[in-house]
Amino acid sequence: MYFSKSKYCGFCQCVKMAWLDKYKPEEQTVDEDARQYEIGHQVGGMAKCLFGNFVETTTYKEDGKLDLSAMIKKTEEEIAKGTENICEASFSYKGLYCAVDILHKENGGYAIYEVKSSVNKDKEPPKDVYLTDIAYQKYVLEKSGITVTGTYLVQLNTKYIRQGELDIQQLFHIEDVSTLIKDEYSKIDTNISLADEILRSDVAPVVDLNKKCLSPYKCAFWEYCTKDLPKPNVFNLYNSHSKFKYYEKGIVSFDDLLNSKEKLSEKQRRQVEFSKKSGDEIYVDKDKIIEFLATLSYPLYFLDFETMQPAVPQFDGTHSYQQIPFQYSLHYIEEEGGEVKHKEFLAVSGENPLRAIAESLCENIPMNVCSVAFNSGFERARLKALAALFPDLSEHLLNISNNIKDIKIPFSSGYYYKKAMTNFSQKTVLPAIYPDDPELNYHNLDGVHNGTEAMEIFPKIKDMPKEEQEKARRNLLEYCKLDTLAMVKILEELQRGSK
Repeated sequence: MYFSKSKYCGFCQCVKMAWLDKYKPEEQTVDEDARQYEIGHQVGGMAKCLFGNFVETTTYKEDGKLDLSAMIKKTEEEIAKGTENICEASFSYKGLYCAVDILHKENGGYAIYEVKSSVNKDKEPPKDVYLTDIAYQKYVLEKSGITVTGTYLVQLNTKYIRQGELDIQQLFHIEDVSTLIKDEYSKIDTNISLADEILRSDVAPVVDLNKKCLSPYKCAFWEYCTKDLPKPNVFNLYNSHSKFKYYEKGIVSFDDLLNSKEKLSEKQRRQVEFSKKSGDEIYVDKDKIIEFLATLSYPLYFLDFETMQPAVPQFDGTHSYQQIPFQYSLHYIEEEGGEVKHKEFLAVSGENPLRAIAESLCENIPMNVCSVAFNSGFERARLKALAALFPDLSEHLLNISNNIKDIKIPFSSGYYYKKAMTNFSQKTVLPAIYPDDPELNYHNLDGVHNGTEAMEIFPKIKDMPKEEQEKARRNLLEYCKLDTLAMVKILEELQRGSK
């Protein structure tokens, strides 16, 4: 049996997932997150310098795949030399393989430093999967004859605020997890024996759906494991913390829900009842929509930010994974029934955008006017963060924040509903209302179709040839512009629904 540490951790999470990964890998429906891989590579690369000079064992074959045998051999050679820091130190014991991010020589042996691109949380213990990972590494190393003197988890330190040159020592938080991994370490022999038995079988282990399937992330095999459930089912129910409770009771389909004595919210019951309708009916609570519209006033500004979250802080005054707004779109209507106008801002890639975007917002959105955003908490948070950074602009920025209304409310509160609204994000609400308008279809945009793509593309523009830079900037502007135009069109539909 061959087991890498990632496969071992997967087995500990769910034996069925490990079996499917071996025998039915094509059934996975979640693609590898390329952005997360890039972040991990960047963070891991910086962490290698934590203890000074190092030797890295990473070796590739001609086909581009890792040459594990060569890496194991190189690790042995570096240990024989007494090399102090070995990165991607590789070991194999009876088919169990692992590569240690940083193997640091100390006290007559070596300490394991496992680097994660996540942030440390003072009041929370490390994730179980991290402890499983590190325990497995210790097991393989000790079975390979290495004296393990310590085990450490290395994460990004959100308390570190960059000022000037990046301080690698302050960027990372190192936690001794030697005590925390003891329980996981004691289970390894049993887990390996069980894995060997299960993974040799050509019959999938029986594991029923449970909360781990969706938390903290949806399992890559979720669609496969739920393929025989009726559609829709309890796992499609809005805002429900009782999905697995229903499932365990045998309440699976929406028909089951309707026939049960389970109490549903008004919004959930409408969702279930509308699922039975064949047409494209609309539910409108006219009075509630009129009440919401009365909270808006003209001139009316429609605001949407695009942000990036660098794992490694790029600019002074920022920390790891801080939301950095680099762009906004602003549609505005000066009087009821008036012309829809537009303004926008897009920072220069590679430069700190915070001061420039703050000044632009103050220039383009007057004090004491009404603004709207979809899921406005996000825009408010960005404005408050900018206000904290720039005291001379804080009064204006906080005034904008305090006068933002959330155009998501009529949908998330159930005042307006169509069956196509499987959730209440703007990118679901808009096509539900305007299913056949090509100008309002994000799929028709060029290059940038969602916030994740915008976040990925913007930092890379600085390294593109000029022609590609111009194209990428146009794509970003068109994408963000559609986000605020969408709100204008959504408001128009609400206004029609109020009549």
